[in-house]
Parts: sequence; structure tokens; C-alpha cells
Amino acid sequence: MNLKQLRQFIVLAEIGNFHKAAAHMHMAQPPLSVSIRKLEEEMGGPLFERTPSGVLLTVAGQAMLTDARQAIFHAQQCQQAVTAALHGEGGLLRVGFIGTATYVLLPRLIPSFRQRYPKIDLELTESTTSSTLEGLMTRRLDVGLVRYPLLDSGPFELTTLDEDEFVVAVSARSKLARRTRIALSALADEPFIMYAQSTVPGLFAVAMLRCQQSGFRPRVTQEAMQVQTILSLVESGLGVALVAGVAKRYLTRGVKFLTLTDNPPDFRIGIALVTLKQNQNRLIDSFSSHTRMIATQLQAAA
Repeated sequence: MNLKQLRQFIVLAEIGNFHKAAAHMHMAQPPLSVSIRKLEEEMGGPLFERTPSGVLLTVAGQAMLTDARQAIFHAQQCQQAVTAALHGEGGLLRVGFIGTATYVLLPRLIPSFRQRYPKIDLELTESTTSSTLEGLMTRRLDVGLVRYPLLDSGPFELTTLDEDEFVVAVSARSKLARRTRIALSALADEPFIMYAQSTVPGLFAVAMLRCQQSGFRPRVTQEAMQVQTILSLVESGLGVALVAGVAKRYLTRGVKFLTLTDNPPDFRIGIALVTLKQNQNRLIDSFSSHTRMIATQLQAAA
């Protein structure tokens, strides 16, 4: 039994006449008769009662008709799903993202992407940059939104989505909170809350490099993985922290963000879209193209 036979069975059942059914399907009657006979042999009994004026469904044929229609429907659904996936318009796309992507980028990106590509199912996973890169390597993820610069771009294709710079987060209760701007070098004696080297090595390295550019190695008293956790520790008065400027959108009255006056002009951080090189997944292409469009719109509106 195949889909062609099922379609022929359905048409014959609906029209009730071999000659008219064959004409409807643009085929000769004898091949249709042979096909239906083989189907009946495979199913184990007659599906039609032959009469001088045409055919009628037997009890077995009536029992088969509903399932045959469902089989054809699901086959069409499968074909449409495959076609959509091949054209980058349908299927499952697994996206890893860092927490700070939720401040601006994701709230704009996800609704518009789902509206444009309603047949693509997004599986979103919040993670660190290093874990996202590992997920791409092991094919657990298809695309990632990560913090750049990366320590090693390796087998990855990187597309910058925005550019940012470090600011200093200080407790609103500290003397430093009286200021709005400060040189990072002036904080050399302050305790620092730093990104955990074991879980976010890239951001840890970039933050340490930034401090070295200002002439000191920070005295790290606490470590954390997520920006929200770091800001909570700052609010508690345990130290100061270097965070991306976008973190200023994290609303808290207990933390104040100070602009750094000695940021090198060519020292930038930001969010990038990352995929494996030589990607051949059309879904990834659709997501990448739409993400770049949204990022451009956000930059224009900034």
C-alpha cells in the first residue's frame, strides 16, 4: 500500500465510478482497476462492491476511508513541513543566549521573528557564552547570542549585533555613588566583584584586561556568573563591578552606574550572533538575517 493507492481509493470512493474516477485523475481506467485490486488483495478483502452503475464501499471500505483521508492529510503536512524547512520557513531552531540579551534585543527579536516565520518553533536556552559555544559544537544548539569579543573564534562565524562599553556598578549607599563619572584607575583599591573564571572565562578575561589597561590588577573578593547576581552583590555593598552598559536597564535603586572616563576608544564589548562556519541550515539563515535586521533597527533608534 502506498500514498498513490490511497489517493486513488479516496477518489473512487467519493465518485463511485471507475471510469469517472480515472478521468478525474487523468489516467486510463484499466490501471486504476489493477491498482485497486492490488490494494484489496493487500488489505485482505474487497473494499468496493461492483454494481452495473458503479461501485459502493463495503463495510471494510467504509472502515478504511476515514483513516485513508487522515493518512493523506498527514502526508501532505509532512511534505509542507519539509518544504518549509528547506526554504528556511519551518522546523525547530534551538537558540542559546546570554542573560543581557533579554534587556533589549530578545524582546524586539522574538515577537517579530515569530510573526514573520510562524512555522518555525524556537527553543530558547539561557546560558553563558562558553556553554553556548559548547552547545553549538555538540549540535545541541543551532545558533547563539553571545558576549564578544571571544577569546578564540575557532570554528565559529561571528556577526556583531551591537557595540557597548564597560561601566562601573557601585552601591547606591557608597561614597562613590555621589559621582556620575570616574576613571577606572581611581578604583584600583576597591574590592571587585568579578565574573567567575570557571563559567564565564571570556568575560572574566576581558574585564581583567580592561583593569590592566588602567594600570592595576583588581582585588577580587566575590565571583558570580550572572549580571543580575553581580548587581545584587554590589547592592549589598560587597564591592564594585565592571558590567556592560546595557546592564543599566536592569532597574534597581540600590545600584548606581558610573561612566568610565578612561575607556580606550577601540575597546568595545557587545553581543554577537554566532553559528558554526559552513552552516547549511536554512532556518539558521532565516534567523540570522532577521536578527541582523532587528539589530540594525535598534542601533538606528539608539
